[in-house]
Amino acid sequence: MIVEAAGRLFFAPGSVRVSMDDLARELGMSKKTIYRHFPDKRSLLAAVLDRQFAAVERTLTAAAQDAQGQPFGVRVQRFLLAAGSELGRIGAAQLAAGRGDAMLRQYVEQRVDTVVYRRLDELFRDGHRQGLLPAPPELLSEITRGALERLLTSQLPRELDRTAADLLRATVDTVLYGAIRPAHSGHPVTGDEQLEAVIPTARDEEVGP
Repeated sequence: MIVEAAGRLFFAPGSVRVSMDDLARELGMSKKTIYRHFPDKRSLLAAVLDRQFAAVERTLTAAAQDAQGQPFGVRVQRFLLAAGSELGRIGAAQLAAGRGDAMLRQYVEQRVDTVVYRRLDELFRDGHRQGLLPAPPELLSEITRGALERLLTSQLPRELDRTAADLLRATVDTVLYGAIRPAHSGHPVTGDEQLEAVIPTARDEEVGP
């Protein structure tokens, strides 16, 4: 109950600093009671983040399972849309960039790397092993990481009057356009084949979170 209430406060839109007094008022209990469970605010925040990243991991696992048997491009798209949605929901980019103390920032960075980026790296390596990615998977991982992190902190969605998911979908199309080739191809990829290999856009296929 304490962790759930703390999560609601810490991740509420527009929240900057939440004190233990704020949490005690939200729960209708004394700070002394909270401190019996968590010795300090840092330990409570760590518990909240554990809970948040467990939810992120469940979402990414479900996205990967739902995309099993789909073309490689669709698997990449669904993974990145799920990752972008979840990281945006918990404000991971803002946490890693400066919100909270240094130890918690490092913790967030490590959890994002473990839960999101290592899975992304393996997905690109799998595509490379299948002969679908002629470009080095490490390069695609690095480019896609940067695009995802930049988009989560950018004002561009607001400026373009588009959702972050729309722009992430366009980013994935742009980053991977021409990098994915049909698995059956034993010849140079033509322009038409490149278009067929591109990850579907919102006009081609609606992908849920």
